[in-house]
Amino acid sequence: MSDPTPEFSDEKSHNAAPRHSLSSSSDQVTADPRAESASEKSNGIWAKAEEAYGPGQGPLSSPSPSPSTPAPVDAISESGPGSEPEREGDGTPQPAAAAAAADPERQSAPEASRTRLETTIIMLSLCSALFLAALDITIVTTAVPTIAAEFDSNLGYTWIGSAFILTSGAFVPIWGKISDIWGRKPILLLATGVFWVGSLLCGVSVDMAMLIAARAIQGAGAGGIVTLVNICISDLFSMRNRGFYFGLVGIVWAVASAIGPVLGGVFTMEITWRWCFYINLPICGVAMLLLFFMLKLHNPRTPVRKGLAAVDWLGSATIVAGTVMFLLGLQLGGVTRPWSSPTVLCLLIFGVAVIGAFYVVEWKVARYPILPLQLLRDRSNVACLAVAFFHSFVFISGSYYLPLYFQGVLRLSSLMSGVYLLAFAMSLSACSAAIGFIIRATGNYKVGILTGMAVMTLGVGLFIDLGVDSSLAKIILYQVVAGFGVGPNFQSPLIALQAGVEGRDVASATSAFSFARQMAGTISVVVGGAVFSNQMQQQYPALLAKLGPELAGRLSGEEAAASILMVSELRGEEGDVARAAYARSLQIMYTVYVAFGAAGLLIGFFIRQKTLSRNHTEHKTGLKTLRSREAKTVKA
Repeated sequence: MSDPTPEFSDEKSHNAAPRHSLSSSSDQVTADPRAESASEKSNGIWAKAEEAYGPGQGPLSSPSPSPSTPAPVDAISESGPGSEPEREGDGTPQPAAAAAAADPERQSAPEASRTRLETTIIMLSLCSALFLAALDITIVTTAVPTIAAEFDSNLGYTWIGSAFILTSGAFVPIWGKISDIWGRKPILLLATGVFWVGSLLCGVSVDMAMLIAARAIQGAGAGGIVTLVNICISDLFSMRNRGFYFGLVGIVWAVASAIGPVLGGVFTMEITWRWCFYINLPICGVAMLLLFFMLKLHNPRTPVRKGLAAVDWLGSATIVAGTVMFLLGLQLGGVTRPWSSPTVLCLLIFGVAVIGAFYVVEWKVARYPILPLQLLRDRSNVACLAVAFFHSFVFISGSYYLPLYFQGVLRLSSLMSGVYLLAFAMSLSACSAAIGFIIRATGNYKVGILTGMAVMTLGVGLFIDLGVDSSLAKIILYQVVAGFGVGPNFQSPLIALQAGVEGRDVASATSAFSFARQMAGTISVVVGGAVFSNQMQQQYPALLAKLGPELAGRLSGEEAAASILMVSELRGEEGDVARAAYARSLQIMYTVYVAFGAAGLLIGFFIRQKTLSRNHTEHKTGLKTLRSREAKTVKA
C-alpha cells in the first residue's frame, strides 16, 4: 500500500493489495468498496454460522490468543483448511489481504502464486549455494598437506581451516539483521558474491598469506549463505510446509560434509588443489543468476545512507570481536601454543568478556538490536537453541572424528575414508527428508526432536564399541543408527524456535540458531581433540615399550591426531600397538559425546509443542517495519 510519509516512500509491497487509509482519530480501517463488499459477504456468512452454532462458535472458530502474549502468525492453531486471521476485538475472520494491509509488518505470502517449477528452481539455487558453503568446510582437509608443501609453509595446517571457521562464525549474527534492513534477496546475493570473490582469490593465491586472507573472505560469505538460506525458506513457506524444505537443507549439509574430503582428494591428486575453489565459481555464478531473476521476496529498497545509520554498529563490533577472540583461542590452544600460554588465556577470557558486553549493548544501547533479548525470555526458545547447540556438538563426533578412526585404526586412505563415511551421510539424509514429510503431514516437531536426540545418543554410544578388528557390517550399522538420530534435528529445533517467536523476529531467531550451531561445532572439535590427546598421552608407556621414545612422543599428546599418516604406515607389533592406542582413545572420547547427547535429550523436554499453521503471511523488511517494531516495543 502507499505510504503518506515521504520518508518511507521507497518501501513498497511487491504484492498488490486493496488500498486502505488509516484514520488518525480512530483505529478503523477504511477500505475501498470492493473490499467492503467482500467483508460484508464474509460477515453475512459468519452471522449465519453463529445462528446455527451459537455466538462465537462457528465451524471456523478458534480460540483467540491472549492480548498480552500474541501468538506468532505462522504458529496459530488451525481451525480448518479455510481459517483466516481474526479481527482484533470482535472475533470475526479477517481476510488475509486486509490483515496484511492493516499491519505494516505483513503482506500476502507469495507461496500460493508460485508454480511448482518456480519453487523447484528457487530451492535448487538456494541449496546449490548452501552446498558450496558446506563443502568448503571439509573439501580442503585432504588438500592441506599438498598446499602447505607447495607454499613451503607449515602455517597452512592450522590457518587454512581456521580462517574460514573464524569469519563464518563471527559474521553469522550480523547477516540476519542487515537482511531486516535491506531485504533478504539483496543481502543473500551480497553474501553469495562475497563467497564467490573469496573462492576466486583462493584459487589464484600465490602464497600462504593470500590464501589465508581469501579463506577468511570465503568464510564471511559462507556464514551469510547458511543463515540467509534458512531465513529465505522461512519467508517463502508456511510453518507447516517449511519443515520439508528444511529437510532438504539437512540433506545438502550432510552430503557436502561427507563428499568434501573425497572431492578434495580427487582434485588434489588428479588435477590441482586449486580446483577445490574453482569448482565454486560456475555453480555459485549460476545460483546467483537464478536467484536474481526467480527469488521474489519483499524488497524495501532501503537507501544505503539510511540503512547504514540503522545498523547496530556497536553490537556488530562486539559480537565479531568477541567471537573471533574466543574461537581463535580455541584454535590456537593445544595446537600452536599450550593451553596455559598467556596468549591463549587472554584470547579466551577477553573473548568471553566482549561477548558478554555484546549482550549489554543489545539490552541497553542498541536501537535495532542484532539479537532482541526478548527471544531469550521464553524457556522453550532457550531450550531450542540449547538442543541445536548439543546436536551440532555431537554431530561432529561422526563427521569429524569417524575419519580419524578410519584412517588411523583401519589404515584407510583419505579417499576411502570418505567412502566409508557415506553410510553416515546417507542415513542422515534419508531421515532428514523423512522428518520433513512427517512435520508437514502432522505438524508435530517435538516427537522428532526427542526421538532424534535419543537415537543419536544411542548411535554415538555404539561408536564406543568400534575397535581394531571391527567388521564392516558393524561399522556400517553403527553409522546408520547414528545417522538416523542426527537427521531429524537439523531442522526440527529451528521450526520449534520459529514457532515460538513473532514473525518480525524470525530472522534474528534464525541467526541465533545458526550462531549456536557454529559455536558448538568449533567447541566440539576442540573438546574432542583435547580428550583424544589426553588419552593418547596416557597410552605413552605402552607406546614407548614398542616404538621407542621418538615415535612414542609423536603419537602421544597433542601431536597424535597430526601423526595419523605415520600410524597408517606402521606394520607388525608397532602398528598393532599404535592402532590399539588410537582405538582406545577414541572410545573414551565418544563417552564424552554420549554425555552431551544425553544432556541435549533432557533439555529437549522443555520445548513446547505448538500447532503449526498452513497459512502463511510474509513479513515485510525495511526501515519502516523496524520503526514500527520499535514503536510497539516502546508501547509495550
